[in-house]
Amino acid sequence: MPEITGLRALRYSIQRFGQDFSNLIAPPYDVLDEADKAALLRRSEYNIVAVDLPHVPPKTAGPDEVYAEAARRLDTWRSSGVVIREEQPALYVYHQRYTWNGKPFTRRKFFARMRLEAFGTGTVFPHEQTFGGPKEDRFKLMQATQCQLSAVFGLYSDPANAVSELLDPRDRAPDITATMEDVENRIWIVTDPQVIDAVGSLMRDRPVYIADGHHRYGTALNYREWLTAKHGPLPLDHDANFVLVGFCAMEDPGAVILPTHRVLADVGGATPADVLAALGQGLELTPAPGLDPEAAVASDAPHDLAIYVASEDKLYTARFTQRDVLDTLASDRSKPWRQLDLAYLHRYLIDELLTKGPLKGREPGIHYIKAADDAIQDAKATGGIALLTKPCSMAELKAVSDAGDLMPQKSTYFYPKLATGFVINPLA
Repeated sequence: MPEITGLRALRYSIQRFGQDFSNLIAPPYDVLDEADKAALLRRSEYNIVAVDLPHVPPKTAGPDEVYAEAARRLDTWRSSGVVIREEQPALYVYHQRYTWNGKPFTRRKFFARMRLEAFGTGTVFPHEQTFGGPKEDRFKLMQATQCQLSAVFGLYSDPANAVSELLDPRDRAPDITATMEDVENRIWIVTDPQVIDAVGSLMRDRPVYIADGHHRYGTALNYREWLTAKHGPLPLDHDANFVLVGFCAMEDPGAVILPTHRVLADVGGATPADVLAALGQGLELTPAPGLDPEAAVASDAPHDLAIYVASEDKLYTARFTQRDVLDTLASDRSKPWRQLDLAYLHRYLIDELLTKGPLKGREPGIHYIKAADDAIQDAKATGGIALLTKPCSMAELKAVSDAGDLMPQKSTYFYPKLATGFVINPLA
């Protein structure tokens, strides 16, 4: 079962920078571009992005020199007191306060170390496929810095709220604060060994589901294997046997999953009417004049999908009419996977009805866009069709993962993202 421990993290010096780390933290590396990096560095030359994103564009491997420079920079920060090493193992309670659709939320998490285990061998479950480019970049950075610079986002089930209750800071003021993209981040450093041990005991019987950071987790596994090949079997307590994780209960009211919408931006020579006719073989379409796009894809909406057709400037709601078809088309996939809206959307509506129909075997060009309004604007710009999807639920993610299956690409968008820069996990 998962082994959760405290860590002697590297973190920015509160004595040097004060408690407000707003200029020092950054969004996850993989959502940034060169302009984003430059903007963060204008806020502070010590922003974590200077080390965590040595090469742009992200998710592509750069030359060895950029990773060596990132390592030199981090070493300089350590020697000059920009970052310090925690004197004793700690857990880092992490709350994010934000507003979504006009409602306030607080997502409660904590940073800790978790012993690595290969997927499929224990109680750590992925939920999506990973690809080579991002892992190569992260591996070269980990080799150079000998650190895990950003955390994996892990989910666990805790209906009784036992872990969060144990770590509740109550009236204690946070040790660190930061505001990033309208999200208020707060950190409390917990060094009490009894509390750390109690959290580890509570987590021991709870499987962990990777929400974000599959590449980071895979990179940690690869790094451990590389060290083992280089030096022989590692001691059980070696730092490379662990990975930095930000843990959040699935039942936490602030743990929001948002959808990622699809825009059919390139359908070859097929007309919008051809596309609608093909999709209509698996959908019951109803015009929806005046319907708010965001409301159209609410989790409790009575339909399965909303479709915006740019050529008509018209929104439709849609119900899936052939759900059972995946039992035949995807008999090799798990039952929870076959029940997913996105499985039906991709495997049946797009792959079978559209690609094999009017597209004559040519796959459509698809844009993946987070906000419904932005998806509609993209459809207008491309003359395409926006497929506005409802969010995946925690129960669906858990069921697919428990079945040993993986969800379709871009099934989940966890908001807000974990900020990078509060804690770094040293591996040496």
